Amino acid sequence: MMSKVTVIDYGSSNLLNVVRALEHCGAEVLLADQPKAIIEADRLILPGVGAFADGMASLKNKELIEPLKSFCQKGNPFLGICLGMQMMLDASDEFGHHQGLGLISGKVVPIPSQGINGEPHKIPHIGWNELQRPRPRENWDGTLFAGLNTGDPMYFVHSFMAVPEDDSRRLADCEYNGRTICAALQYQNMTGCQFHPEKSGKLGLSIIYNFLQLK
Repeated sequence: MMSKVTVIDYGSSNLLNVVRALEHCGAEVLLADQPKAIIEADRLILPGVGAFADGMASLKNKELIEPLKSFCQKGNPFLGICLGMQMMLDASDEFGHHQGLGLISGKVVPIPSQGINGEPHKIPHIGWNELQRPRPRENWDGTLFAGLNTGDPMYFVHSFMAVPEDDSRRLADCEYNGRTICAALQYQNMTGCQFHPEKSGKLGLSIIYNFLQLK
């Protein structure tokens, strides 16, 4: 039976690649920009590219913030991608201070402009980077990352990074010139990926496939 998944269409997200990846994995994809469709979704994805403030403003203007929160409270599977993951947190310091969805306690801050050796590095952080398991997490069993291994590469494009208040919410990290960057978050029924699984080849598609199998 084909899994149904609703993707939030709020005017500032990279929908086409996400939709294609979902359909490749066998999903029936519904695009939603109305509160009722979000609340009644079986599974929900919040994609996103661009600035934090613009993304939150678009959700607010379409009156989607409270329906999105109500959906997450139901306990159904939720996935945030890139900006979508960042907006799951309480707030961001990107171009000022802006309130987020508050689904996971924490904030979004700039990636340090220098590596741990003090030398400047390129911002934004663009390209393939290897996933690491945060301590003390021993494995990814029972998560969307089941079947992945430490060192598996994913594709990143971002200048800001999530910093959860509770490190147990960190599902995966990566390192950028010695700087630890949160690559994924998980709390209850909610998962967020800073990288783009839809652009990360077969390994990224395995995350999407796992999401579609959740009950």
